[in-house]
Order: sequence, then C-alpha cells, then structure tokens
Amino acid sequence: MALRGYFFVLVFVALASSAFSELSSHYYDYSCPKALSTIKTAVEAAVQKERRMGASLTRLHFHDCFVNGCDGSILLDSTSSIDSEKNSNANFQSARGFEVVDEIKQAVDEACGKPVVSCADILAVAARDSVVALGGPSWKVKLGRRDSTTASRAAADANIPAPFFSLSQLITNFRNHGLDEKDLVVLAGGHSIGYARCATFRAHIYNDSNIDPDFAKDLKYICPTAGADSNLSPLDSTAAQFDKNYYSNLVQKKGLLHSDQELFNGGSTDELVREYSYDSEDFYEDFAKSMIKMGNIQPLTGNQGEIRVNCRKVNQ
Repeated sequence: MALRGYFFVLVFVALASSAFSELSSHYYDYSCPKALSTIKTAVEAAVQKERRMGASLTRLHFHDCFVNGCDGSILLDSTSSIDSEKNSNANFQSARGFEVVDEIKQAVDEACGKPVVSCADILAVAARDSVVALGGPSWKVKLGRRDSTTASRAAADANIPAPFFSLSQLITNFRNHGLDEKDLVVLAGGHSIGYARCATFRAHIYNDSNIDPDFAKDLKYICPTAGADSNLSPLDSTAAQFDKNYYSNLVQKKGLLHSDQELFNGGSTDELVREYSYDSEDFYEDFAKSMIKMGNIQPLTGNQGEIRVNCRKVNQ
C-alpha cells in the first residue's frame, strides 16, 4: 500500500511538472487579464504610425525562435558577458522594432502592476497582432515562455537562414529546428510584408538566371553593383498588406531574395508555392498553424530563465 502511494505521488509530480512546462493560450488569464489587449493596442498604434513596423516585429519573433528557441534572447544588448544577437549577420543594421518592444513591455507591466509577461511572450503576441493589423490571419498564441539570461551572436550566425541559401540548405535549416518543408514554404510567406536591404538581394539580381529580366532591371536602379547597401526594396508587390502575392510573385520569377525564389525553382516546394499563389484561405490557415509550431521551439518554462524587467538586459 505504501509503495502504491509512493508511485501515485511520483506520477502526480511528473504530470504536474509536465503540465507546468507546457505553453497555454490562457497563461495570463488570471495573473494579468489585460496583457493581450494591452499588447494588441500598442502594436496597432505602432503599425498605424509605420506600416513597415508590422513586418519588423514579426521578423523579431522569427529570428528569436531560430536561435536557441523562443526565449527573447534577440532583445538583449551587448555587455561584457553577452555578445548580442543584434550584431549577427542577419540582424546587424537590419533587425528593428526594439524601441516598440520596450514601449509594449512598459505598457504591459503597468497594466499588470508588475513584470508578469515575459519579453519572449511579447514577441510572440506582437508577431500575431502585427500580421492581423496588416490584414492577415489570427491564431491563439501559446504563452508561458520565460526569458533567457544569455544570448549568442555565434548561434545567430549559425542558425538564422541566410538570403543566399539554396533550397536544400533551407530545408535542412528548418528541419534542424523541428520544422518541415511545408513549414518552410508557409513561414516564408512572412515575406508578404516588409522590405529587404540591397545587400541581401544584390547577388540575386545580378548573378541569378531564375529572375524576371524586367524585375531585375528595375531593382538595379535601387541596388547598384557597389554601395547603397541599405537601400530598401519591398519583399513583394504589396509589402504593407499581408496576402498571397508573395507566392504569385515567385511563380512569376519575381522573388526578391535568392532564398525566396529557391522555393519556386523546379524543386520539391514548387507545388505548394503554386497552391498558395491562388488560395489565400489555405495559406492563412497553414500560416497560423506553422506560427504556433515555430513559437513552440525550445521555450524556457517553469523555473527556467526569468521574467525580465527590462527586455534589453538580464535582471540584476
């Protein structure tokens, strides 16, 4: 009898621990009921002020999750012990929206009365609200992530997919993060919004053959062979509206980045790109599912990490 009771306690503890470590869309229902509405209001204000900010906030979540999981590490500034991910190849002079995240964090902490909502969760919710604000689908964000106390510029360089990647490199990269080919094509649809710097697409417009000649010619005015690295071009023809045009552009060989056009270049992902190019409903539904899946990459939960008071630095 005593043994049975001991076994029951072990099972109960194991189940409680497992439940505690899982993300939940109701995580802040009791600790801070105003959390999600506060984030939504702040995101909508930021996007209304600058439509491009929606893409920037969505990208922060993506770049955060691909480096040691969705833990808010991308937000940490450099210190004597932290080599900030902001200085990685993918983020330097490119990642933006940090000031907006600061504003959201302040507003949420005021609404909650204390630091309850993690910076990692703010990124996840802000990404969803940004997509919705730009006309895209909504989804229930799983919550309960905690913030890391470390960051890694080297890990960012090694894990964030580069704009010059081939299809096989993209597939491998996503697989390494627990995401499949469908997730790759779907999440690439995040490029339905936002802009890219000349430095990221120069090689594609001058060296690649799988690009519409007139499209390449127009881009060369924005992006000469040398200099002008920071000049911007929209990632698709409707960069301020979340829609399926990204895929329509790929079918027309008008993908801005080499890695974009690789998704429609005679490979295994062509069929899915073609499907999304004429079916918004399928794209929206699958995008929501893949965003939830991506948001579940190695989160810190339970007693792991911390809830940062300032998203830019580790608690003292």
